[in-house]
Amino acid sequence: MSTLLKNGNVFTPNGFKKTNILISNSKVSLISTLDDTSFDNSIDCNGLYIVPGFADVHVHFREPGFFYKESIATGSLSAARGGYTQVCTMPNVNPAPADLKSLDVQLEIIKNDSVVHITPYATITSRGDGRSTLSKMADMADYVVGYSDDGKGVQTGELMEDAMIMAKSLDKIIVAHCEDESLLDGGYIHKGTYAENHNHKGISSESEWVQVARDVELAKKTGCKYHVCHISTKETVDIIRRAKAENVDVTCETAPHYLILCDEDLKEEGRFKMNPPLRSKEDRAALIRGIQDGTIDMIATDHAPHSQDEKSRGLQKSPFGIVGLETAFSLLYTHLVKKDIISLEKLIELMCINPRKRFPLTGSLYIENDTPADITVLDLSKKYKIDSKNFLSKGKATPFDGEYVIGDILYTFVDGNMVYDYKNLPNYQK
Repeated sequence: MSTLLKNGNVFTPNGFKKTNILISNSKVSLISTLDDTSFDNSIDCNGLYIVPGFADVHVHFREPGFFYKESIATGSLSAARGGYTQVCTMPNVNPAPADLKSLDVQLEIIKNDSVVHITPYATITSRGDGRSTLSKMADMADYVVGYSDDGKGVQTGELMEDAMIMAKSLDKIIVAHCEDESLLDGGYIHKGTYAENHNHKGISSESEWVQVARDVELAKKTGCKYHVCHISTKETVDIIRRAKAENVDVTCETAPHYLILCDEDLKEEGRFKMNPPLRSKEDRAALIRGIQDGTIDMIATDHAPHSQDEKSRGLQKSPFGIVGLETAFSLLYTHLVKKDIISLEKLIELMCINPRKRFPLTGSLYIENDTPADITVLDLSKKYKIDSKNFLSKGKATPFDGEYVIGDILYTFVDGNMVYDYKNLPNYQK
């Protein structure tokens, strides 16, 4: 089966170029003339933009163990709806992938149910708790993208150093949720924050950046590849900027909500509760500078679905986590590109190119002849209203519900197969 995408603006190594793409045998060919071209299907892409499929190195698909929150099937459909062709699943599932036997449970489900490419993480520790002994890292190395105890920070420098030494020997990356739990017990709250004003105990900035500073020094010492999850504070940005200047092998990500919202936007609803929490305007400004100057390498969604019942318990009692795969591009295009904060090309770098430069992922950096047919077709003029009821994810909690955005995904192809077609989304608001 072959598909012709006609007259699209295609993202090539030389920028966007108006041309035709033939998808055949899971590969892409750029075709300037159509005189002798044969194909089975054709899509007119005039006025549309065709880019490499997005890659998200930080998602939670909850299966095995928490099928009621999300499954590999629904999570991957949600990813395809958002234009993602590759995602990396975090290991806080049950059984946690701490050895090859437990990892195989997840790998089998991925093989059978996913419509996009999924590469899982294994845990750093045997219980994924940031405290126990190391997992069977060597046994799982050939099957995972890296190691993470996401949701828990590794609580001692000694344990993190041991993990980094092992990861270095395996040529793998440590991916850290940085949170020093000793700084949470006192309910650290910054003056003037929403948390203080509404009698909530906040999660301190220090709990993030103190551990980032520790790990950067350990990465420098061990030579391990090190990546920081969902950074949210101005101090973290500065630490990583200095580390890169010293040639430490460190990268980081932030998430769309930290670039768009701040603590002043919080409401007493579970859909505003995530970890790290929304920070101050000053922190948000530092994150924006970080994506502009390259300190922040990529944007990941931290897609973290929960049931509607769990997220209906208010800001205090709801679990941490919001969903983001289906809205990430539209939100970032609306709030960053349309407001001239970054260019479209920079956004593609953050969502497509840099994740693949840092992690061993499928897909390509640009669309060229004979590259994998993992591609996304965008309509940058399309305006629509975010309606969580229409999400393909089981999770519906998003702070952006009801917001109008510009720019949407029309088609997503994985291995040359169309895995998302906007015309077939039920109740979609055109």
